[in-house]
Amino acid sequence: MNHRDALKTRYLRDSLPVRLAGLAANLLRIANFSKNVSHREVVSSIVRESKWFIEWTVAELEVERAAELVGLQLQLASWDFQSHERWQFDEWRSSLSTQAKEWSERILHMSGFAGH
Repeated sequence: MNHRDALKTRYLRDSLPVRLAGLAANLLRIANFSKNVSHREVVSSIVRESKWFIEWTVAELEVERAAELVGLQLQLASWDFQSHERWQFDEWRSSLSTQAKEWSERILHMSGFAGH
């Protein structure tokens, strides 16, 4: 079993709210790690993992929430693509950090764990 398959098996054992909270935690990691120019590869890895989390979760959500997560997946792909040319710019990474934190809060609220 490769890393992705093992991760998927472990991830799908959790309830939907716990999985969404895990995705929110990943987004917060992206926000925090993107503040440092030397963490590009770490952020890229978390972005990739987060896209997988969405792929494995979206079918279990109602249409509106699924659409929101698909929008996030597109945003993640955009960040990953843009990071190749813009990562060294503090302003771009700061914007990425802010957006990732906002997404984290939205997904945490979606999970039902916000405010606990």
